[in-house]
Amino acid sequence: MPVKLQHFDLNLLKVLSVLYEERSVTRAADRLGRTQSAVSNSLRNLRDALDDPLFVRGADGLTPTPKARTLEEQVNHIIRSTDRFLTDDAAFDPAAASGRCRLGAPDRMSLPVVVPLLQSITAAAPGLNVDVITTDRDQALQMLDDDRIDLAIGWFDSPPGRFKAELLFHEVFVCLCRPEHPILSKKASAELADILAYPHLVVSAAGDHKAAFDTLLARRGLERDARRSVSGFSIVPNILRENDLIGVFTARVAQALARDFGLATLPVPMEIEPLDHFMVWHSRDDADQQHTWIRDQIKLACDV
Repeated sequence: MPVKLQHFDLNLLKVLSVLYEERSVTRAADRLGRTQSAVSNSLRNLRDALDDPLFVRGADGLTPTPKARTLEEQVNHIIRSTDRFLTDDAAFDPAAASGRCRLGAPDRMSLPVVVPLLQSITAAAPGLNVDVITTDRDQALQMLDDDRIDLAIGWFDSPPGRFKAELLFHEVFVCLCRPEHPILSKKASAELADILAYPHLVVSAAGDHKAAFDTLLARRGLERDARRSVSGFSIVPNILRENDLIGVFTARVAQALARDFGLATLPVPMEIEPLDHFMVWHSRDDADQQHTWIRDQIKLACDV
C-alpha cells in the first residue's frame, strides 16, 4: 500500500539523496556525520517504505535499481527546494555553500569559459559541486524546463519568455587548420568562397553534421562539405594536423586550440555575423541567492 506522508520520515530523503551521489553507505555516513549503522538503518526504512531494494551491490559500489533511478530527480528536486526555502532569508556565503549546480553548455565553451569558471568556484565555494553537461541549445532549454539543469550558456536566437536571459558576449567565427594549409598561402584573409572550397571538420553534439556556422550559411542559401563530424573538441587538433580539412569555430575555442596545439587561425569574412552568447535560466531560480552568485561567476569567467 502507498505510504502516507504523515507516516513517512522526510529526513530519509536526505539520506537517499546522498546515497545517490556517493554510492556507498560508508561515504554517505561520513558526509552526513552519522554512523554507518544509522545510514544502513535509514536505507532499510526507505526500502520498506518504498517497497524496493533501491540499491544493490555492484562492481563500483551501490547501483540504483530502476525504481531508484526513476525517483532520483524528484528526490533531488525536493532537497534543493527545501534548501532554498530554509536559506533564502540568510545572506549567501560562498565559503559555506553546499549542494550542486548543473550547467548546460556546448563543448566549445569548455576551454574558454568552463575552465576559468570551475577554478573560481573551487577557490571561493569549495563545498559547491558543479556538473557540466554538454548540450545544444534546444536540448538546454528542454532540460531547464524539466529542472535537469540550473543554467545554460551558449547561442540562443531568442530565449522563450518563460526564461530569464542575459547577454554574455558576441563572438566571431575563425578558421582553424594546420600551419601548412594551402588556404593560408593565398592571402592574409579569405573569402567565404575560399573557405567553402575545402572539406570541413564539424563539431556537432547532436551528431547531425550541423553546427551554428551551418545555420548561418543556410540563411544565405549556402552549405559546406562536412567531410568529418565529431561530438567534441578533444580530438579536433589531431584531425586537423594530418590533412587539409578546416574547421570553422567560434573565436575563443579556436584560439585556445591554436595556442595549445600549434594550429593556425584565419578570420572568417564579416558577412557571417557574430554569435550572441547568452546565459539562460528558469524564472523559478531568478531570486535564489546561490543561483545569483553563480551567474555572477559565469559573467566573470566570460570576461577572462
